[in-house]
Amino acid sequence: MASPRLRRLIMAASLPPLLATTMATLPTPANALSADVVISAVYGGGGNSGATIKNDFIELANLTGSPVNVSGWSVQYASAAGAVFQMTNLSGSIPANGRYLVQQAPGAGGTLSLPTPDATGSIPMSATSGVVALVTAQIPLVGCGTSCSTAPNVKDLVGYGATANVETLAAPGLTNTTAAARSGAMIDTDNNSVDFTSGVPKATNTAGTTVSADNPGGPTDPTPGSVRIHDIQGAGRISPIVGQNVTNVPGIVTAVRTTGNARGYWMQDPSADADPLTSEGIFVFMGSTSPSVVIGDSVLATGRVTEFRPATGSQALTELGGPISTIKLSSGNALPAAVPVAFPDAFTKSGALEAQPLEPSSYVLDWLEIHEGMRISVAQDTRLISPVNTEFDELWVTLKPAQNPTPRGGVIYKGYDDQNSGRLMILALNGAPAANVGSTLAGGTTGVLDYQSFGGYVLLATELGAITEGGLKRQKVLPPKKQGDLSVATYNVENLAANNPDEKFARLAEAVVDALGKPDILALEEIQDNNGTTNNGVVAADQTVAKFIAAIQTAGGPVYDWRSIDPNDGTDGGAPGGNIRQVFLFNPARVTFVDRPGGDANTATTVLRERPTSNQIYLSASPGRINPGSGAWSTSRKPLVGEFLYDGNKQLFVIANHFNSKGGDHPLTAAVQPPNRVTEVQRLQQAGEVRDFVQDLTTKSGGAARVVVLGDINDYQFSPVLQTLTDNGTLLKTLIDTLPVEERYSYVFDGNSQVLDHILISPSIKGYSYGVVHINAEFSDQDSDHDPQIIRILTGCNIDPLPARCLPGSPVVDQ
Repeated sequence: MASPRLRRLIMAASLPPLLATTMATLPTPANALSADVVISAVYGGGGNSGATIKNDFIELANLTGSPVNVSGWSVQYASAAGAVFQMTNLSGSIPANGRYLVQQAPGAGGTLSLPTPDATGSIPMSATSGVVALVTAQIPLVGCGTSCSTAPNVKDLVGYGATANVETLAAPGLTNTTAAARSGAMIDTDNNSVDFTSGVPKATNTAGTTVSADNPGGPTDPTPGSVRIHDIQGAGRISPIVGQNVTNVPGIVTAVRTTGNARGYWMQDPSADADPLTSEGIFVFMGSTSPSVVIGDSVLATGRVTEFRPATGSQALTELGGPISTIKLSSGNALPAAVPVAFPDAFTKSGALEAQPLEPSSYVLDWLEIHEGMRISVAQDTRLISPVNTEFDELWVTLKPAQNPTPRGGVIYKGYDDQNSGRLMILALNGAPAANVGSTLAGGTTGVLDYQSFGGYVLLATELGAITEGGLKRQKVLPPKKQGDLSVATYNVENLAANNPDEKFARLAEAVVDALGKPDILALEEIQDNNGTTNNGVVAADQTVAKFIAAIQTAGGPVYDWRSIDPNDGTDGGAPGGNIRQVFLFNPARVTFVDRPGGDANTATTVLRERPTSNQIYLSASPGRINPGSGAWSTSRKPLVGEFLYDGNKQLFVIANHFNSKGGDHPLTAAVQPPNRVTEVQRLQQAGEVRDFVQDLTTKSGGAARVVVLGDINDYQFSPVLQTLTDNGTLLKTLIDTLPVEERYSYVFDGNSQVLDHILISPSIKGYSYGVVHINAEFSDQDSDHDPQIIRILTGCNIDPLPARCLPGSPVVDQ
């Protein structure tokens, strides 16, 4: 699974409503997407009848964190049916995450002047339909017809109203009193109809000065409108007035975000209505514009009611978006009292949640929905069920301490129908100290309730209770009791590349030596090529592996040998340019790798018999890949198969895996329950390929083949994927199932201690000890986000009944 360190929470960055589903049915975008400067607003009704602003204008936005020089660029305008573009030259720079204002022709009316423009033209733009292009040259566009978005030097283009000269489809038609503004987080999809909405004209220059047609009088006319926050939120998940503009909605500012492209503030009405199902809080989304308000300000907010879905399949966050105008009335006001968190027993009901009435006394997701945007607090002491992610200041706690606890303080994820309803994600806005699973968060954590992509509902804590470390210890493997015992381990080393810091190699090496006890065979997942995510065609990983082997030797380990197969460039998923793959490390003093030539990225290894009637089998290529041409492995890691000899001449087949990631599955808080496990389809195909290969090993050997299937399967022990892979337990044994239920985990995600990594064995392996070595997933200071696992195949155990030392057990203890 993709590392949580690589993921970014999409923090209320408003995309257009239903963008994910809309884009699936639209034509292919016309041009390359602009990732730096885009057209952010156009207005052609300046000074016309009914208009407030005197001039037409074009506004640009810089989406990056660095200034962009636009000297030598131009903006150009053509009528909806015309082929002649009029040009206004640009100069100067657009500040980081800032705007740039181009003033155009005035009309005869209007009462409000634009802010000081950064460039001035005299083009009379149409109030209803037209075409605006941003061009990285000062040469008029000629002869591009209705395909000007793909013309040379065109950086961005907006066709609005009744024109065919567009990016994919036209933005809405405008009027004397409406402008087209880029929606949400200023994301460019090259589809004008998706990227732009019409609304109140609002213009901002490079100095950050904003003029809005809906607030010409500024704070001298502080009259609250008729709509309140609870009217916007309504008594369901979707606002009853979604898509409507609202004016001067009152509230007290309760939290502020001033970084990134999802800036804005939360506000709450201190005068609640009598309906317990309507939230009194809301997020005011301002894109890349930093709000000028602070906590405690009394404000009136004007904008458009929107529903933002931060991820495919997620619920929607009701917010104010579009052009925002804020009137500040006063400062230093008392904040509305925070509502104590009180979760009911059940997590959610089934079906489409947005079509069902809210039942907050019965379901956690409904309780959270009716408090969306409001101040809430965790009054009691709670237990951390994930380590603090100090990079993003995230942590998870449980409000139900007796619910499915692990022995080490976490919460075990037991099945799809038990999501652990006591979990709550907290994001500490003022930072959080490092702390491990099992630590205590003192009561008093208070903040606003938001909805984001990965964590779903999250408490954005403006006040964080004190954290007391719980004293969790890392684990290690005991020394073997007999010299002939064979140890085999699996470890996802999280995108290890030769250009990673030496410290990462040293710490991973110490884990191999001290925690895993120098395993005889070690299957590694997520070994990147020699230059990591530099995407330049390099696929070899010899430098990465050599550096790791050297670090292990320095830490006191053996001089490992290794085998792997380089993938084709860009075909195996993972971080772009990284070309991750599985690698076998093995101790040549303890085991022999049986090399047979012919294995490469595209050639399948097969199972062969020594003679037609013999049960003695071998691989056609070792190391080799399992059916790499199958569509099951599209943009995903292919299994690595190797043949080993140990304890004299005993044969062992090891299959190292890294199945398709779960990234893309709908979140646990999805709008439709149970969530759609989209990525499971491919993992089921992959499981079938590996199962069939193991079945071939088993059949052709007459059941004698010793097989270990291990690695990051990216799925749970109770999943259909594991049932398919093991043939419902008849072909392979799932060793995680031999542990007590509360100990079945190797990874922590969304506060759930769960299983993604596995070791599976054939029935021919009789005596063994097995365990998960908890050294990473529960700790803030991680070498990887996965815990390794190890099996020790015990000697002298191919007899029945098994001697006492051959009975399953765990070699793992606390350090």
